[in-house]
Amino acid sequence: MTYTTRPAHHGSRRLPRPDRQSRGGRLLRALFGALSGLVAAFAALAVAELAAVPVRPQASPVTAVGESVIDRTPGALKDYAVRNFGTNDKLVLQLGILVLLALFALGLGLLTLRWRRVGSAGVLAFGLLGAVSAMSRPDAQRFDAVPSVIGAVVGAAVLFLLAGRLTVQPEAPSWQDGGNGPDDSGRDAAGSEFDRRGFVLTALSASAVSLGAGLLGQKLNAVGTEKAAASRAAISIPTPRASTSAAPVGVDLKVPGLSPFITPNPSFYRVDTALVVPTVDANTWRLRIHGTGVAKELDISYKELVARGVIDRDITVMCVSDEVGGNYIGNARWTGVPLAPLLRQAGVVPPSKGGPADQLVARSVDGMTIGTPVEAVLDGRDALLAVGMNGEPLPFAHGFPVRMVVPGLYGYVSACKWLQELELTRFTDFDAYWARRDWSAQAPIKTESRIDTPKSSSKLTSGKVAVAGVAWAQHKGIAKVEVRVDGGAWHTADLSAQDSVDTWRQWVWQWPATPGPHRLEVRATDRTGYIQTEQKAATRPNGATGFHNVAVNVA
Repeated sequence: MTYTTRPAHHGSRRLPRPDRQSRGGRLLRALFGALSGLVAAFAALAVAELAAVPVRPQASPVTAVGESVIDRTPGALKDYAVRNFGTNDKLVLQLGILVLLALFALGLGLLTLRWRRVGSAGVLAFGLLGAVSAMSRPDAQRFDAVPSVIGAVVGAAVLFLLAGRLTVQPEAPSWQDGGNGPDDSGRDAAGSEFDRRGFVLTALSASAVSLGAGLLGQKLNAVGTEKAAASRAAISIPTPRASTSAAPVGVDLKVPGLSPFITPNPSFYRVDTALVVPTVDANTWRLRIHGTGVAKELDISYKELVARGVIDRDITVMCVSDEVGGNYIGNARWTGVPLAPLLRQAGVVPPSKGGPADQLVARSVDGMTIGTPVEAVLDGRDALLAVGMNGEPLPFAHGFPVRMVVPGLYGYVSACKWLQELELTRFTDFDAYWARRDWSAQAPIKTESRIDTPKSSSKLTSGKVAVAGVAWAQHKGIAKVEVRVDGGAWHTADLSAQDSVDTWRQWVWQWPATPGPHRLEVRATDRTGYIQTEQKAATRPNGATGFHNVAVNVA
């Protein structure tokens, strides 16, 4: 009799293929490695947020790196961001930084699987980048690098610890349980294991502690914001000693689709370099006036400033980044203290009368510098240190507690927000922030116009169509607006009532629309007789030019 020997089966479990289990174990370890990088990055950012509490919110790594990126971004790329993302450009930048950080963290996590110390050193290198970025900002303060350094050290330690839990420990394979798959400790088919349970517990603990640190940091950082908000809430805009009367009847044509004469605060454009909107307590705010030709330096508190008496003025302000037909322009009623008497009190004399300084450099609490011609501030126009906007204290996003407003000049040479210092100097001695980035040092707003309605690509019905928009020539005033169809003759539009030469002016033309595709164009003439140029120019270096046009289709 012949007996056949059969392989013994230990239990009912089926033996998996060793190569498949080995591959699965490696993938699991790689996944945990990538996750360890993310956990370490989260710990670094959260601890840095908490470490920024005794320093200031602007010292957190994401903000420091983001603002450094803004400072170093080529002008053309900045223009692209403003053009395509509008006021969301800062959010896009912050999200981009976080995405890049996440990818960097994933890579470091995988790197630590083979080179544990090298991966941890990568976290320290990123912290060094944050520290350098923080100290390179124009408004850098002594301890701004500290949060990035502390966060990096913690992140590196967390990554080193987690990588230790992923270290493979060689072990002889065990067949006593009838299988060669991974057991609960993470042993793979090749007989190697890593501490899966230990990794998960360590990662969860680190994440929980990091979350607590981050939330605590946010709460404590918000204390300064709450104080500033309380100071703003306690302010009542003083009664102006010289107020602009109510806008004349007919200043707002109220045509559907036409921009309102006064731009509401929530709709007012915002263009600046601050990733974190500065929140300044009006109770501690002070303004210093000093520099060349200043006979008597001034240091003024908020209460002392408004006690000088405020006035109301309707003024249209505009960003030089506004393209032809763009929306970076708005009109508001500003309440503020006239700037010229304040400068004269300090002994400032305009260059035309022998004064040694021709540039007034305004410095913001975030380090921004804006250079304004002294002559323009002292030539009789309503240059203001504004404290109110459309009947309420300045919103934080628009410069609370004090900002500059100078009619007739683009914002980048006149409209410093979160103002804290005014220095008299010369254009030949100092280049302000934007002048160092290839924008003109002096930039009066150009005579321009815009079609608000109908919008481009609109489908219209033949017959009377209201073509309407706004035109502006700040500090000169609009005299005439004309519209033409398909390059034909110019037709004079009806103008709204004139409020002042420092505000935009609405216009409307009733177009007898005929069927077919058409192109509408607009041009303005200011009160000096200058006719808006048709020549197209980009925003850089001192403002865009050209006729705004819209293409429509009439059924």
